[in-house]
Amino acid sequence: MQKQDPVRGLILSGGGARGAYQVGVLAAIAELLPRGEPNPFPIICGTSAGAINAASLAANAGNFRTAIRGLERVWANITAEQVYRTDTYALLKAVVRWLFSGVTTGKTPERSALLDNMPLQRLLTLVINFRRIRDNLDQGHLRALAITASGYATGESVSFFQGDSELPEWVRARRKGKRSDIEVQHLLGSAAIPILFPASKVDGAYYGDGALRQLAPLSPALHLGASRLLVIGVSGNMTAGHQRQLSGYPSMAQVLGHVLNSVFVDTLEGDVERLERINRTLSAMSERSRRKHGIQLRQVDVLKIYPSRPIDEIAAEHIKELPRALRFFLRGSGATRSPGASAMSYLLFEPGFTRSLIEMGRKDAMARKEEILAFFADQPLSAAVSEEE
Repeated sequence: MQKQDPVRGLILSGGGARGAYQVGVLAAIAELLPRGEPNPFPIICGTSAGAINAASLAANAGNFRTAIRGLERVWANITAEQVYRTDTYALLKAVVRWLFSGVTTGKTPERSALLDNMPLQRLLTLVINFRRIRDNLDQGHLRALAITASGYATGESVSFFQGDSELPEWVRARRKGKRSDIEVQHLLGSAAIPILFPASKVDGAYYGDGALRQLAPLSPALHLGASRLLVIGVSGNMTAGHQRQLSGYPSMAQVLGHVLNSVFVDTLEGDVERLERINRTLSAMSERSRRKHGIQLRQVDVLKIYPSRPIDEIAAEHIKELPRALRFFLRGSGATRSPGASAMSYLLFEPGFTRSLIEMGRKDAMARKEEILAFFADQPLSAAVSEEE
């Protein structure tokens, strides 16, 4: 029986403004691949900011380098005003409207959140041609695009996917895959960080950030048929050597940064580590022993690329780039001081910060040049996953 070629999948995690790092990694990959090459990832999966990057790639899958250049132009020049309203009136209005409605009516008003993301909706509508996703599927440049969001009513992690007709939907504990034509509402829901950005209505239900309750971030790509994964994370890289020693009680911003990191970073890294742990277990077992014990596993090669420098440190260097009204509004939470940089890194949509992340992503990828070339040459890597994933 002839061995099938591996199906490459791209996993783009969430992380707000940290998503610029993914663009840097992809820009380096585009430089390593032949000019004019179409999208090299038949399956693209994104969550939160990664969902925006994923949809943009899917809409421009005919030419990978051109798609990346478009993404890079957007991220290198983006400002906070293009993502959410930063004027004093809008910030005060959001807080007053939220508190007043809660006290007087006991009900939460529509689009209730601390930040108004209507500018992001306009930007996405302008830069992503969603109709071209179907065109690229029909032309064979893409097999599937999956955007993950969290359903507020059901508590489920829902991966909306648009792809080949033979791809089935799936249901697992607290997560499922649902066929859908991807539109701007899916991206707004996937990127709706709780409290900060309003929920988005998709198919009659409200959804928030896809990183919430995303217990298995690699799962959508595997269900859609990927057998070889490139995972680009946006970890803060806070290893023991980089840990800050807190002096005094943690600020609200520090607590929020801790919560956001646990949502956006820890689950993805944990899922990748689980694959690696399964692989080590399999390497200690013979094929005969696996069959005897009914262990059904299939090989899934995984290449992971994470930031080489703590993103929190980079964010601390660029906090002053945020609009003055927003800095004043957040000052009391401790977000404008260095210890609160972790939380602000998710909202720091400013050219100085995003360009620094793009450049770091490019350098990190180039430092892994041989591994990346091996990945695209379909040479063996190392990881495995259960068929029940």
